[in-house]
Amino acid sequence: MPLAPPTIDRVDEIVRRAQADCRAPALIAAIVRDGGVAHVSAAGDQPLPHRELQFRLGSITKSLTAAVVLGLRDEGRLDLDDRLGDHLSGLAPEVGRARLRQLLGHAAGLQREPDGPWWERHAGGSVADLLAGVGPHKVAFGPYARFHYSNLAYGLLGALVEHHTGQTWFDAVRERLLQPLGLGRTTYQATEPFARGYVVHPYHRTLHEEPRHDAGAMAPAGQLWSTIDDLARWAAELGGAGRVLSRATVAELAHPVTIADPDGWTGGYGLGLQLWRSGDRVLIGHTGSMPGYLAVVVVHRPSGTGALALANTYSLPGLGIGRLGLSLVDTVLDAEPPAPAAAWQPALAPPDDVAPLCGRWWWMGREYLVSYVDGGLDMGPVGPPGDRWRFTPEGPDRWRGQLGEQIGEVLTVLRDGGAVVGLDVATFVFRREPLAD
Repeated sequence: MPLAPPTIDRVDEIVRRAQADCRAPALIAAIVRDGGVAHVSAAGDQPLPHRELQFRLGSITKSLTAAVVLGLRDEGRLDLDDRLGDHLSGLAPEVGRARLRQLLGHAAGLQREPDGPWWERHAGGSVADLLAGVGPHKVAFGPYARFHYSNLAYGLLGALVEHHTGQTWFDAVRERLLQPLGLGRTTYQATEPFARGYVVHPYHRTLHEEPRHDAGAMAPAGQLWSTIDDLARWAAELGGAGRVLSRATVAELAHPVTIADPDGWTGGYGLGLQLWRSGDRVLIGHTGSMPGYLAVVVVHRPSGTGALALANTYSLPGLGIGRLGLSLVDTVLDAEPPAPAAAWQPALAPPDDVAPLCGRWWWMGREYLVSYVDGGLDMGPVGPPGDRWRFTPEGPDRWRGQLGEQIGEVLTVLRDGGAVVGLDVATFVFRREPLAD
């Protein structure tokens, strides 16, 4: 769905102002809606940005690494609660005990970077060298003690991918994600046309071109190059397009592992995805930076609306690439809220044995409503909106919770002489009368 002209004007203004105020040589951004690009906005001319121009993605790479790890889990090769040492030998016990889920969510307590010179600005080494340098000294905190962003953790996860696939990390990413999604301009090394990356001198505003090294074993943390169109396809996948990642997989990637600011609860981290709260909205995605480059992808999953931006500078002073992405999504959603749901249609009648379950029920003096919808039971309190529960059939008079606080719990139908007399949800018995035992 294309954006309305006033919304386009506002998006273009935000991009132009960010490029000018933050002195970005080139900046390109896009809005994603309904699984496709709704609008592209660009500013700057060093070089002139266009849709086929590559930029470096930086840590957005981590979201693809995480998706590959979950794919290996789905194949039964690992469990997210396995210890890293169960899969990679020779690690110090303090490192090997880290759970894969903790590594994916920056909750394993590892230091941020590997040993040696700053990996982002120097040629990277081999996986064997990386593993040999990860000793007890690389543990900064106990697991789950706090959120601590770790590029090192993703280097180790890349080694895990190589161990289980017998491929290089990039070959695994290309085969499992890039090719199925048609991301032909997402590559390991820069491929012309690509934007040279710069640091802008703070005093005389000249451009200093940054090196473009192969990150080696640290590539899973930030190596990839891509274009605005390819990144838009990845944003659409995170928004629920479902071409490669199921909605269940995206929901798992987006489920919080750690909260980055426990006092504010405005940001956190899932499995390879950053999480942000902007007002009442929760958004997912990732920022990225490598010397000379910034990138961001932000997605509002309920509406499938996303924004992405690529720049060939190492900083946007006073703004930040993450805030730019969030402001673009908020601008679009504030101006053009998601369209209402499809028109109501009459439903099929429930089966004879299910019809008696529908209607009003009571528990501890509180009234609940049970409805039959699309083959399952929807249940929730009557009155102000609250937690909604969804149950799907699992057997005769047995239903399994799929949504809300009852997820995973069992609803059992209680009968007396064939008549339905109660609903037992995890030992909480709902009756037709307010104060029935």
